[in-house]
This record gives sequence, structure tokens and C-alpha cells, in this order.
Amino acid sequence: MPKEDKIEVEWVVLKSLPWAVFEVQLPENFNNMVIRAYVSGKMQRHLIRLIPGDTVTVELTPYDLTRGRITFRKPTQASQNGPRYTPRNHRNSSSAS
Repeated sequence: MPKEDKIEVEWVVLKSLPWAVFEVQLPENFNNMVIRAYVSGKMQRHLIRLIPGDTVTVELTPYDLTRGRITFRKPTQASQNGPRYTPRNHRNSSSAS
């Protein structure tokens, strides 16, 4: 099957299920159906985490519109503000003089 046959749409993650499977709500073009989608290999390799409410890009095949593959997580406003923690440099700490 050629890559041109894939359907890509942005959707919202509703629920996280075991084994890196997520329930994703489809847009109005697909009658607001809920499908199950798994995380692509590159997202697993780079440890990209998904939580309910995230907007993601999902690939579907025209043969089975009930399952898909999550290929991209759209950045949210909170993630664009920077890291939630401040990294510490242990070599330049004040106690090591």
C-alpha cells in the first residue's frame, strides 16, 4: 500500500489505555466517532508522552477506520513556556570549592 493512501487528521486524546493505546475522538467530518490508536515507534523511542486532552495527528488507512497510529503530538501552551524544572549543574555547585 503506497503512503499516499494514508488519511491524516488532527484529533483529541480522550483516554489512555494499557499498552500505549489511546482512545481518540474524531472530528465532525467522521461523525465524532471514537477510535483506538497506538503510538508510533519514533514517539516511543523519543519518550514522547501523551495525556488526555492533547491534540495529536493520527494516520488512518482507508481499509480500517476504527484503528489508527499517532504520529505527532501538537505542542500545547504549557510545553512552549519551557521546562517545568530547573536543571542543576553539580560541577559548579557552591559546596565544591
